[in-house]
Amino acid sequence: MAAGDAAYIKKINRSLIVQKIIERKMISRADLSKLTSLTRATISAQAADLLEDELIVETHPEHYGVGRRPIMLSVNRSAGFILGIDLDYGLLTFALSDLLGQPVSIYTVEIEATDYETILHLLVKHIQLFEKECTESRYGLVGIVIGVHGLVTKDETIHYVPRFGWQDTHIKNDLEKATGFPICIENNANLCSFAERVYEHHETENLLCVSLYSGIGLGVMMNEEFFKGHDGFAGEVGHTIIMPGGKPCNCGNYGCWEQYASESSFFNELSKKKGQSNISYKDVHQWLQSGDQVVVEMMEQFIYFLTIGLNNLINAYNPEVIVLNSELLQLSPQSIEQIECNLKSTISQYRELSLSKLGTKACVLGACALGIKHFWDVPSMNLSIDETETSADVTVSHEEHNQ
Repeated sequence: MAAGDAAYIKKINRSLIVQKIIERKMISRADLSKLTSLTRATISAQAADLLEDELIVETHPEHYGVGRRPIMLSVNRSAGFILGIDLDYGLLTFALSDLLGQPVSIYTVEIEATDYETILHLLVKHIQLFEKECTESRYGLVGIVIGVHGLVTKDETIHYVPRFGWQDTHIKNDLEKATGFPICIENNANLCSFAERVYEHHETENLLCVSLYSGIGLGVMMNEEFFKGHDGFAGEVGHTIIMPGGKPCNCGNYGCWEQYASESSFFNELSKKKGQSNISYKDVHQWLQSGDQVVVEMMEQFIYFLTIGLNNLINAYNPEVIVLNSELLQLSPQSIEQIECNLKSTISQYRELSLSKLGTKACVLGACALGIKHFWDVPSMNLSIDETETSADVTVSHEEHNQ
């Protein structure tokens, strides 16, 4: 066997073993051999390498049965850390996770700037702060993934971010030069879909995640991979036209879906009808609870237009699972039931429609998960979050974080 072939096989075996250790959280060498169909000698050799690299640890759990107590293998979750960043208009959200996807901290930094140089400088500053936080671990900060609310090419160039006005910016290269870390840039909706697959829907290979906040974004997971299209821009479904000659959109068209079924469009319309600005989710919830006719009718209309677009997506992708990420829909307990009642076509097929449990954290959690996948070099993985181990979410200004 050629040396190159042997190295490749060793890499594949290592990936398979790590995947099973992550999946089972704690497993013996004997069980690894059974699950992977690899010989015990191969398992022992690979485990020895991983132990030497301090990527896994051995534990001796309590044993009450007959025979020798098994030695269990598990991931050394604090050997390194992943930084996930959600780069949104007015907000930078950071999540630092261990190597099993458990967030160590999640917090948001409020920003007013939109120009590229200022935000680049802010990102560099905060990345350097996180680097210092991870210095005591074996490998430190091992990956950084940034979710962008805009068009990202397959080579990770930011093609266009509407709310920032950025066009063809090379933030990946600029950050790598400034920090010395490998950086991954991904569309935020893709990261949301990845988070849903990895943290919530473990048995799903085909999943759509529709985010309904400032616009409408679609992340598509097909056979454990992102579906990106030719240039990487697939998923911009907010600009599909559902009302010919309808409301003008900043993309230049009229009647785009996100002008009728995004949360921003809902709040803009509600502000006009109520004659007040800065309406909150709490306000909407109270109005719904009290049966406010204006808000109730607007929610019904919101769900109606949302369903039109969802029907189109179901017919286009035939997904197994559809996840809706919307804080507004969370306020209406019957929203999923109402949507399903409107999806009456015998042609439109899907198995499950649900609201996201990850909410506004989906992007940063997906970023962390993607960084972990790259670090371990595994084809797929299932992770979980223990909320009791995550630091409370904090929102600070940029100035406060630098103090």
